[in-house]
Amino acid sequence: QHRTIRVWLKRDSGQYWPSIYHTMSSPCSAMAYHHDSRRIFVGQDNGAIMEFHISEDFNKMNFVKTYPAHQNRVSAITFCLTSEWVISTGHDKCISWMCTRSGSMLGRHYFTSWASCLQYDYETRHVFVGDYSGQITLLKLEQNTCSVITTLKGHEGSITSLWWDPVQRLLFSGASDHSIIMWDIGGRKGRTLLLQGHHDKVQAICYIQLTRQLVSCSADGGIAVWNMDISREEAPQWLESDSCQKCEQPFFWNIKQMWDTKTLGLRQHHCRKCGQAVCGKCSTKRSSYPIMGFEFQVRVCDSCFESIKDEDRTSLATFHEGKHNISHMSMDISRGLMVTCGSDRIVKIWDMTPVVGCSLATGFSSR
Repeated sequence: QHRTIRVWLKRDSGQYWPSIYHTMSSPCSAMAYHHDSRRIFVGQDNGAIMEFHISEDFNKMNFVKTYPAHQNRVSAITFCLTSEWVISTGHDKCISWMCTRSGSMLGRHYFTSWASCLQYDYETRHVFVGDYSGQITLLKLEQNTCSVITTLKGHEGSITSLWWDPVQRLLFSGASDHSIIMWDIGGRKGRTLLLQGHHDKVQAICYIQLTRQLVSCSADGGIAVWNMDISREEAPQWLESDSCQKCEQPFFWNIKQMWDTKTLGLRQHHCRKCGQAVCGKCSTKRSSYPIMGFEFQVRVCDSCFESIKDEDRTSLATFHEGKHNISHMSMDISRGLMVTCGSDRIVKIWDMTPVVGCSLATGFSSR
């Protein structure tokens, strides 16, 4: 927010100190770093993206060029070295892709809401864009045009983070509705898994393909590590009914049945396990059901509650306290390290190997 970009180096003392910093013309809102070429792209509140090249010893940062990518705040950036494209989304409700050789605009596509995050498949040139309406749009980018493939709808709040795994062709999305959804894109079955274990908006996610684990961070400082290497159950679609599907009492909008039976209408609820529309009297119990992604207690109908065994309530995720309001997260999967940035202006570096596995088979070096 104070318009600087900084490079921190670990000194012999074990402490991190800034080696270089550069002051921008506008507050920084997004960043993408390409490790192999040491190129860094910084999006700003004014809609521009600035490219820098960092020296081999990380003690010098050279300005390369400015890209007029957006008319409003840049929300996400990715860089593709093979095509020399910088792709970005912004609060001007669009995605843009620009040529890094010429600095010229190649194409734009507009949405109905602010575009908040993106993920890019480098082989197929497919891009996923999450927006503030809760939708995820899948686009195919060409040199100067694009085509909309499909729209994914499942969240009840704005999309805050996306993660694409090109190996298993899985898309993970986090949202302000505190939930994560796994979309099986490669299976083409439309299969979705709902994960609910956060009490605030999900700010960042990272899927570790080697260990089949998902790491997620939320605004209240919660860090969750989800076991995705098991057969999970898909949450049912909520059924609609004019009366309770257990006791057949009418809901409050069912005027005819209320008149015929001379009874007051009841409020409608839904069982999270079977999806049936039920009244409060038929869903007096709460239960966790981790195999369906419900890590804390949710409403279930009384008959489903009886069918859930004690072992079914065993957690399939581990939860950790970040102890600051996490706004950004990045993982170095090869070393099992994670960085979190908080709204408290603190950057924390985490050793994640105790919770995400540490062996040569997983690609992590023992530390």
